[in-house]
Amino acid sequence: MPGCFKKTLFALASVISFVSFILIVFAMGTPKWMTGKILCKTGADLVNATDPELVKFIGEIYYGLFRGGKIRQCGLGGRRSKFTIFPHMVKKLNTGLHVMIIMFLCVAICFSLVSFGFCILNAMKVPYRAIKGPAGVCLWNFLAGGFVVLAITSFMAAVKLHHLTDRIANFRENVFQFVVLEECFEDCFWICVASATAHAVNLLLIAISGINFPKIKPKTEEVNVTAEDIMY
Repeated sequence: MPGCFKKTLFALASVISFVSFILIVFAMGTPKWMTGKILCKTGADLVNATDPELVKFIGEIYYGLFRGGKIRQCGLGGRRSKFTIFPHMVKKLNTGLHVMIIMFLCVAICFSLVSFGFCILNAMKVPYRAIKGPAGVCLWNFLAGGFVVLAITSFMAAVKLHHLTDRIANFRENVFQFVVLEECFEDCFWICVASATAHAVNLLLIAISGINFPKIKPKTEEVNVTAEDIMY
């Protein structure tokens, strides 16, 4: 049986793994990975809008991995609309990269659950095989955190290198052309960053659990036997 200290560390690691699983699932289902401001360039050019008038042509956009929405401002008031990435819009985007982001997160979810199970196992008993012990827990946490990092990096590449916001803003816009003025990573993106950090914390906890701290032995008092004690 593992000691009380190791039990506590592995129990804490199991909680962190489960929290990471919840964070990834929540982030994938929420359409707030990215927000931005979009300018209706066609409308602004038609009326030769100057700086004070450009406010009437600046709308907003937000999106996640599966859906999003935008407010079109083309001089006649804001018009709200919602959209889904699948199945139509994904053809306009970099399909391979977008699917890879989702797959990376799905794999990270699986490894987070495996890490959760292995942490519970190590909190209850000392596994016979090394792969089921701390080495295995480190492996699953490293893989889970690594795949989350891959997903984050891929999403950043899609936004910055493949102009994801611009493609989404101009999807099925035959008359008006929109220009992205501002982009901002939102809570769901940072939740994934927090998930990767959680697995890094787990690696630290497992490393601490492997440290053998010196045991404090109680000091024994020396018994002095005198001649008078022998007589009695």
